[in-house]
Amino acid sequence: MKFPQDLRYTEEHEWLRIEGNTAIVGITDYAQGELGDVVFLEFPKVGDQVRSGSECGTIEAVKTVAQLFAPVSGKIVEINTELDLDAGLVNRDPYGDGWMLKIQMSDPSEVDSLLSADAYGAKVS
Repeated sequence: MKFPQDLRYTEEHEWLRIEGNTAIVGITDYAQGELGDVVFLEFPKVGDQVRSGSECGTIEAVKTVAQLFAPVSGKIVEINTELDLDAGLVNRDPYGDGWMLKIQMSDPSEVDSLLSADAYGAKVS
């Protein structure tokens, strides 16, 4: 399993990459492995507000259904529509093409409370 050093992580197995005031969000390699083959995803709409720690989506996999939690607060500015056509991108490329949504952060300091790659790796190993 890999945990890219340039990302931050949540206890609930989401990752985020910061680009300016935008957080790109997905689930970790560990999470996709535990879920099994992802078959369907449901997200809020572009323009919706999310709060850090709140549910902001559903991930349906062969093994189970899991919730996606917002790692930061803000407004949804983009959804990865490629996942509508190929939900398996989450399994094949969780840190790249399998990203899920982009959040324009309302409080960038929330990132400071998230886990580093090393801390997350230690949690799941």
